[in-house]
Amino acid sequence: MTAARTATPAGLVPADVDLTTTLAGVGLVSPILTASGCAAAGREIDQFVDVRTLGAVVTKSIMLEPRSGRATPRMAETPSGMLNSIGLQGPGIEHFLKHDVSWLRRRGARVVVSIAGGSVEEYARLAQRLRGAEGIAAIEVNISCPNVEDRGQVFACNRSAAAAVVHAVRRATAPGIPVLAKLSPDVTDLVDIADGCVGAGADGLAMINTLLGMVIDTERMRPVLAGITGGLSGPAIRPVAVRCIWQVHRAMPEVPILGMGGVRTGADVLEMVLAGASAVSIGTVLFNDPSAPTRIAAELRTALAARGVARLADLVGYAHRDPDDRAVVVEEDPT
Repeated sequence: MTAARTATPAGLVPADVDLTTTLAGVGLVSPILTASGCAAAGREIDQFVDVRTLGAVVTKSIMLEPRSGRATPRMAETPSGMLNSIGLQGPGIEHFLKHDVSWLRRRGARVVVSIAGGSVEEYARLAQRLRGAEGIAAIEVNISCPNVEDRGQVFACNRSAAAAVVHAVRRATAPGIPVLAKLSPDVTDLVDIADGCVGAGADGLAMINTLLGMVIDTERMRPVLAGITGGLSGPAIRPVAVRCIWQVHRAMPEVPILGMGGVRTGADVLEMVLAGASAVSIGTVLFNDPSAPTRIAAELRTALAARGVARLADLVGYAHRDPDDRAVVVEEDPT
């Protein structure tokens, strides 16, 4: 799909709209990234979308050792979304470095590596192993994991625990490589957790991770998922994601945000950008529309052109501005 060459009533041609953006100091050709866990390490989606045209491929969360994941069934459909209880299945860091990073580098893709661990030490060791790898644009720290050293409490739900992980990863990560803390919405005060992560050295924030949910089969009268609970994703969580982005950007407007959660259209991307995101990851939509990044980019260009906006970057956090601030002139949507 190519951007339209016909000018909108606002006088802009969608194909000429500039979608480039910057996330934690990293220049991106597109604001659209994959979401961790939904496109593995990029090979599968490259059949449908040239990975070089993406802002970046965010890999499935990598752990130190190979993991087989949880027992099946581990996925279930829900109204406007899905639950997953995969359990961070993956080949481990050594296989990833040998096979996946090199492939992504050869393809010319920008790479954001998501890492996950069960202890602060594991996160630090993962960051250290990535230190010598070439072609990594940023590290996304998935702190929505149980802390095996603290009765299985999730790192992302405790300010001190989240900050400890981020601090360890930042110290072990090569200078110049941004560290993004991926936050969970399953907390009382997300801004407090975000503040702790930034204070510990996070260069930016990724939000939101899935919400904890559950489905019971009323015929069998038992939980559907073998793991009982799972992460809820898809359009059902988008309003939660927009609220989280809005709250954190309002409190910390200088902190770069990678938004995510239920994005399916160009309008959804625009909504998150207006709330304060500099870029947006898409995930669940890829399962039924693997070419979605191309479609969404075209829709986003058309939406911006219709509003007389030539550069996406001008709209980051725009919804927070005073209505009298006319730094960007937004025309009425003719539709």
